[in-house]
Amino acid sequence: MSFPGSRALVCILSLLFAGSALGENWKPLWDGKTLKGWHVIGKGEWTIEDGAIVGRHTKAEKEYGHLVTDAVYEDFVVRLKFKTTAGNSALYFRTDETGASGVSGFQAEIDPQKDTGGLYETNGRSWVVQPKPEQVATWFRPGEWTEMIVTAQGTKITVRINGKVSAEIDDPKGRRKGHLALQLHGGQEGLQYFKDLEIQTATAPQ
Repeated sequence: MSFPGSRALVCILSLLFAGSALGENWKPLWDGKTLKGWHVIGKGEWTIEDGAIVGRHTKAEKEYGHLVTDAVYEDFVVRLKFKTTAGNSALYFRTDETGASGVSGFQAEIDPQKDTGGLYETNGRSWVVQPKPEQVATWFRPGEWTEMIVTAQGTKITVRINGKVSAEIDDPKGRRKGHLALQLHGGQEGLQYFKDLEIQTATAPQ
């Protein structure tokens, strides 16, 4: 026997649980003082300065550098703030430590001037979503702290820059889990700043 309003209550509860699939609480991805929980591969220098992770790379060094999470993540929402002053960079996700550049997988693009917020698959399909310059100008201000949020849930991937959707795809053939990583591009003079790195997950890190 059903009670009046019971179906409506079930629907409401289902929506609430669906909306909280990735949890309600943001968890820090680093402790703000050390690089515990991360490891370095490739070239470049990673330091912590004034509450930010700072990556430096020289143009003479052709090898890429990455700061990679020890943990592997599946479904998640990641947010951070970055400031890029020189050289190409990225937030990698669902990434393996394989391939010529040191990692393979999706990167949410970070660049001092162009393409920021696009989606590029390293050692794969290359550009999946490459924004036009006029689009980038609506969500990115060079030289300023910029918020990036990447949501990866099942086959759906969304990138937001300063609250605006910069890339959105449904990717049934793509990988479902992997490391997160910050990039220093090979063959470029690089200076990158990252802070306020946080994550929500639906599955425990591996």
